[in-house]
Amino acid sequence: MKNIFIFLLMSFIFTACGEDCYNAPQTIAFKFVNSDDENLITNGTLTTYSIKDENQNGVQLTKTSDDMIILENVGAYNGTKKYNFQSNIKTFDFSIQSSEFKGGCDGYQINKLTFTGIGIDVTDEKGYYKIILK
Repeated sequence: MKNIFIFLLMSFIFTACGEDCYNAPQTIAFKFVNSDDENLITNGTLTTYSIKDENQNGVQLTKTSDDMIILENVGAYNGTKKYNFQSNIKTFDFSIQSSEFKGGCDGYQINKLTFTGIGIDVTDEKGYYKIILK
């Protein structure tokens, strides 16, 4: 009986002292193309761009080596947040709906992206969103 008690006590101590873990929301990447599927950053058409959230806070953007844009630190909240994309070509709005991650670790997951704007088409490719600006 004493051995069982010690085993249970040790098991509790080791599981209670486990490392904290956090699941960050998945990465969101945008690729901007024209109707001929030419990358607008690569061909020099899209030269200036920025994204602001509904509180007018700027979103950090990272340009990849293949001329896509990664949105940094978005989706770590419960609910829906609205964003505005502005560029030298076009302006459009989108929203990100996120929720708490239901798993062994704390974190958030992005559930849905919704785009609104005239003269844009969006397709969900593998690993990024292709945004066709007309």
